[in-house]
Amino acid sequence: MDGNETFYTVMRRHGISRRSFLKFCAVTAATLGLPPGAATKIAEALESQPRTPVIWLHGLECTCCSESFIRSAHPLAKDVVLSMISLDYDDTIMAAAGDQAEEILEQTIAKYDGRYILACEGNPPLGNDGMYCIQAGRPYLEKLRHMADHCQAIIAWGSCASWGCVQAAKPNPTHAVPIHQVIHDKPIVKVPGCPPIAEVMTGVITYLVTFGRLPELDRQGRPLMFYGQRLHDKCYRRPHFDAGQYVEKFDDEGARKGYCLYKMGCKGPTTYNACSTIGWNGGVSWPVGSGHGCLGCAEDNFWDKGSFYAPVTNLEVTGQVEATADRIGKTAAGVVGAAVAVHAAATVVSRFGKQEEN
Repeated sequence: MDGNETFYTVMRRHGISRRSFLKFCAVTAATLGLPPGAATKIAEALESQPRTPVIWLHGLECTCCSESFIRSAHPLAKDVVLSMISLDYDDTIMAAAGDQAEEILEQTIAKYDGRYILACEGNPPLGNDGMYCIQAGRPYLEKLRHMADHCQAIIAWGSCASWGCVQAAKPNPTHAVPIHQVIHDKPIVKVPGCPPIAEVMTGVITYLVTFGRLPELDRQGRPLMFYGQRLHDKCYRRPHFDAGQYVEKFDDEGARKGYCLYKMGCKGPTTYNACSTIGWNGGVSWPVGSGHGCLGCAEDNFWDKGSFYAPVTNLEVTGQVEATADRIGKTAAGVVGAAVAVHAAATVVSRFGKQEEN
């Protein structure tokens, strides 16, 4: 594909009307939570800027990030891959193989040195000089460093690339590490989750392509537009939490009534992600909506923090108002109201503090 073509040019060539193009821009702006007028800016950018070349590498992973990505509905993954960006290399979906595929990497460096985006799915193992992950006859670690030297920015897809994930779980025999522990001189956007939400993935790419800059990030390098709120704050089961109504067993009456899953180990109170607002599978559902507590997969080290079914005891708020679910459940209604007020206030203070530190 011609990397000099704009997204708008490609869409028009495929028979997309101007009206449909503007509608696409409006939907994209709404999905990203951008302010009024952003749709116009998106349209102007996609009409004038050439498609951004992207190199998508795979290290130690299960490819669940790619599986999630291809299920995006707003925008469709095919629009992102075929029109918005120039996906020059992805060894999972590309037709080329062997030497022909590897030559693309050097051709991209020669043509777009310092201008392409490096998307990394999975992580590099450092053990035995990277020999636990060999690609095209060389360690993935070497390939990652070589491509990172010439890229503009890096997207760390999923918890493997962002935090290390299961491969880095104790005792970590391959010494697998997240991308930021290997690459130190390039901006990195972390998009954690196991896998990340499809629309979050395409939304991050859309933002980078449209505005030519990184989105606003939190202290850990995650886009605030998607990782700025806890699942707990937008969860539809939150009123049950405030009322002290909890599921005690997965097959009890509380489970059938949709009570809060806090006692079943839900990590929503300490997890920052967009699951409770964007949802999965086109917004149809998400784990908590399906009756299972959040595992906290968007947070660092979630696999080594103990049982997925043990209640969270530290909700990162001032004092001991939410020390345990039992305490809230046994408290009189008036005191519960005070607890909720403190909970809300602490949430605001915590988020404001994080924005100030950024």
